[in-house]
Amino acid sequence: MTHRVSPETNPSGSATAFPEVAEPLVSRVQDTIISWFAAEARELPWRDPNTSAWAVLVSEIMSQQTPVSRVEPRWQAWMEAWPTPADLAVAPTAEVLHRWDRLGYPRRALRLQEAARVIAEELDNEVPGTAEELLSLPGIGSYTAAAVASFAHGQRTTVLDTNVRRVLIRVFAGRERPTASPGRHETEWAAGFVPENDHVAWNAGVMEFGALVCTARSPGCPTCPLQDVCTWYRLGRPASATKPKAQKWAGTDRQLRGAIMDVLKTAHSAGGEPAGVSLDLLTTSVAVLDPDLFSSLDEPTAAAVARVRELSTDVQRITRLVCDLVSDGLAQEDEGRLALPGH
Repeated sequence: MTHRVSPETNPSGSATAFPEVAEPLVSRVQDTIISWFAAEARELPWRDPNTSAWAVLVSEIMSQQTPVSRVEPRWQAWMEAWPTPADLAVAPTAEVLHRWDRLGYPRRALRLQEAARVIAEELDNEVPGTAEELLSLPGIGSYTAAAVASFAHGQRTTVLDTNVRRVLIRVFAGRERPTASPGRHETEWAAGFVPENDHVAWNAGVMEFGALVCTARSPGCPTCPLQDVCTWYRLGRPASATKPKAQKWAGTDRQLRGAIMDVLKTAHSAGGEPAGVSLDLLTTSVAVLDPDLFSSLDEPTAAAVARVRELSTDVQRITRLVCDLVSDGLAQEDEGRLALPGH
């Protein structure tokens, strides 16, 4: 038996992007990955068998484009504060964003709260059990739906994150890395490798294998248990013809936007009335800024404001980003002050 898929153009020049794979090879890779995972899996709190489906959903949202080392402490604090969807549903938005801390992409926190409200109000506080139902929740995409259905509910799904895709592409297709996002053909191809039994261990195992062994930059090929059957290794580990575009951070709007959010989170931690900070602190030149505005700040908030000013003195740019934050629901402006929403 082979796993078949229609030919698709491959940037590397191969005639078939997702080739047929013989059943013995599929079985060997499945058995190896599942056995490796049983022995080498990291002890992550959301992998505990008693972890709720809600806790798994939170871990998946937090882990998007974020290292596990940064996620774990935030996840622990989050679950202590809001152990069920109903708890998060009624939480102050400002506190939700504050507890999101430095995980990045804070709109994920807002979407997670929106999903919690739907679960609490319409689904009897129970996280849906199928990928199709999960997809109906705010902010839940195909990867997250498949992952939660698999890891929380034991459903047979095709979980395709970057790590999984890289392992499959290297082992079975002989390419260094996958395309930017999976298409229909790749999803169908990958689905053929998910075993009927032990599919949860397979989904978690191949993801872990990509995170720890078959990594993007420094794969552990010398000690890899799949070295003898890996097509990419057999071909001499050919480099992809195109290099991935590195996401710049320094000097970008994303960096400045994050610095503005840090001001609001720091001011929120300090408390006090009125909430937030004066917009003049961010948009008025030092030459004409009322010095009393700075002197009224606590030290951490003053340092956060100074960081924004170090990154940019372009008033129009800062004003635009502030407007974007307000429009995205991440901040609110009231009488010349900027604060986290919900004040």
